[in-house]
Amino acid sequence: MGRKFISSTLCSQYEIVNDILETALEAVDPYLCTRKFIKMNQSRLEIGQKVLLLNEIENIYVIGTGKAVLPMTKAVYDALGSLIKGGVIIGKHADRQTMDQLPASIEILFGDHPIPTEKSLESAKRLADFSTRMTKNDLVICLISGGGSSLMTLPVEPISLADMQAVTRQLLFSGATINEVNAVRKHLDKIKGGGLARMIWPAKLATLVLSDVIGDSLDAIASGPTVADPSTFSDVLQIVQRYQIEKKIPENVIGIIKNGADGMIPETVKEGDKCLLDAHTFIIGSLQLAIDAAGQRANQAGIHTHIYSSEITGEAREIGAQLASKFLQLIEEKRSEHKPMLLIAGGETTVTVKGNGKGGRNQETALSAALQIKGRQSCLFISLATDGEDGPTDAAGAAVNGWTIAEGSALDMKAEDYLARNDAYNYLDRVGSLIRIGPTGTNVNDLVFVFNF
Repeated sequence: MGRKFISSTLCSQYEIVNDILETALEAVDPYLCTRKFIKMNQSRLEIGQKVLLLNEIENIYVIGTGKAVLPMTKAVYDALGSLIKGGVIIGKHADRQTMDQLPASIEILFGDHPIPTEKSLESAKRLADFSTRMTKNDLVICLISGGGSSLMTLPVEPISLADMQAVTRQLLFSGATINEVNAVRKHLDKIKGGGLARMIWPAKLATLVLSDVIGDSLDAIASGPTVADPSTFSDVLQIVQRYQIEKKIPENVIGIIKNGADGMIPETVKEGDKCLLDAHTFIIGSLQLAIDAAGQRANQAGIHTHIYSSEITGEAREIGAQLASKFLQLIEEKRSEHKPMLLIAGGETTVTVKGNGKGGRNQETALSAALQIKGRQSCLFISLATDGEDGPTDAAGAAVNGWTIAEGSALDMKAEDYLARNDAYNYLDRVGSLIRIGPTGTNVNDLVFVFNF
């Protein structure tokens, strides 16, 4: 039985809506996506397009980090069994059922997200220590998914964990994009920006990635621990200046950034580095996969489906209004067809925090959209975090319809005021629009579904 995203109180067609959303998440199930990529063929191990001869490999190890690392690790173990000699992985949530099915030789650690903590630091130290023991005859299978940037952190000296926390908070609150946040993190951390590949060298390295980044930029996913980094210290300095946080972050951090920009500190790993010569990276799942699966299921159900984009970025409340407006325009254009309609989009918006309310980017997207579809009985707008976690809340996002604003007004709430103080959660909670499904085990960014029945 699938998850319950919405109920009949929000939409009479709730069953097909739930089915479409469930289909999207199933398409990016981390276990299945990983398992498909690893094949044993007698004396050969196939990882994606890479073929390895087992008689040329002394030991196989598995390492990784991210919100989906546990099911990904289980898939590798199910494929290779006792060939795996050991490993270290860093996750966010303890999934006891999966953990109990992994061998004791794979050490399971945890970190915190979206702000790294002492747990993130200690886990990263352990992973780094394990990774530096490899020899040229070993194979390391590295499993990367979203959230890894925060779940493991190993700051360069003299930067402290508190410094990293302060920088991360300032960047997240400033409205910086995830690519910009990660560019900064990569230059302040030993393990990011190819740093993990440096530690693993001279072993062979195969990285499997479940992408949560728009455009699937490998260097941005979990801050690219095993790939080349195209960003530079000069880029980082520009980001800090662009968002006017230079005076808001610790002096230690600014000192490192400026020294790096002046060429006094070595850069992150770049293309052609020796540590990447026998390193191969494969994307096993992404947002587009989820969007395509949802669109196919909707078409099967007789719903006219329009896939808008998988690369939506921008301020959440603006994107919500724009997508709702675009959909209303589509309805007018297709009015003569008399068919149910669906617009699907995906990406990752940002929220520039100006108030002290509670919410997340999907909740702000949905509440701003509710203002646009006000009075449209047949419209349903859903904004969903595929990992089941939208901001520092217990919600995965929200579903709003043509009556959401009227229901709020009846409770003496004005949506515009709640948006102004970044308090979408409390508005949506009171009108029964929050989606609560718990952690999903996957993470490929955010999805938006706009229905007209």
